[in-house]
Amino acid sequence: MDEQNKSSLGSEEALKISNPASKFSAFCFDWSETIVISFTFVVVLMTFIFRLFTVDGQSMMNTLHDRDKVAVLKWKYIPTAGDVVVIKHGEEFDKPLVKRIIATEGQTLKINFNDGSVFVDGVKLNETYIKERMWLRGDAEIPAVIPQGHCFVMGDNRNNSSDSRSKVIGLIPNENIVGKAKFVIYPFNRIKVIE
Repeated sequence: MDEQNKSSLGSEEALKISNPASKFSAFCFDWSETIVISFTFVVVLMTFIFRLFTVDGQSMMNTLHDRDKVAVLKWKYIPTAGDVVVIKHGEEFDKPLVKRIIATEGQTLKINFNDGSVFVDGVKLNETYIKERMWLRGDAEIPAVIPQGHCFVMGDNRNNSSDSRSKVIGLIPNENIVGKAKFVIYPFNRIKVIE
């Protein structure tokens, strides 16, 4: 009797496996599982590690263009001079800003508006990324030393950028920096690593 049950059980399993409805159900389950795992991975990645951001305006030309989509690295980011960053800036603006960090806490800063040169810790920056020579001064006082917990930022399109030279924006508290803009991911003809 046990032998009969085993053989009838084996034929039932064989029928289930060869049954098209069972194959389709297994196929759907496999795909559903893959989609759920992928979705969970993307949510974790976008919440804790990366964030997508759309550039609004021309203040970072020619490095970034209006409407570029950039991937921003959030995970354990420490503000570093030279990095292009995304900044949340309280109630003054309805959208985050994208700027380049020029100097961080404790660094000295001097801007010569006669020739547009910028000096950090006494060294003239080689700013190959700027669109044109800076002549726009702004209305904020430029600190000789960047205070603790803050950064001084400017757009690469210096003459068309509201940045730390402006009283409206001023120095950026480190906690307002969302992260470092790492890649342009759209439009596809502009995909690149941001330097």
